[in-house]
Amino acid sequence: MIEEIKDENFSTSINQASTPVVVDFWASWCGPCKMLSPIMDEVSGELGEKVKFFKLNVDENPNIASEFKISSIPTVIVFKDGNVVDKFVGFKPKQAVKEVLEKHI
Repeated sequence: MIEEIKDENFSTSINQASTPVVVDFWASWCGPCKMLSPIMDEVSGELGEKVKFFKLNVDENPNIASEFKISSIPTVIVFKDGNVVDKFVGFKPKQAVKEVLEKHI
């Protein structure tokens, strides 16, 4: 299960991670987000401890969504050492998601 992250613990969770961190920016009303969610769960299970996965609900956490200029969801951002190293917007099939993430492991 992918852990929820919030405005309050975002910076700590991202900056203290020893592995790349993936944040899935989503909302409950977003159809493509619902399609991407099980794919992110599968990829999270397959990559295990190599990558830390989080989900951030943009409706409940507007500060972080605004800070990263999230205008379309789903948006997935990959962080390494606290910095953004990759990003994609919209639904992607499982293999495409894995290819984006595996570049940073």
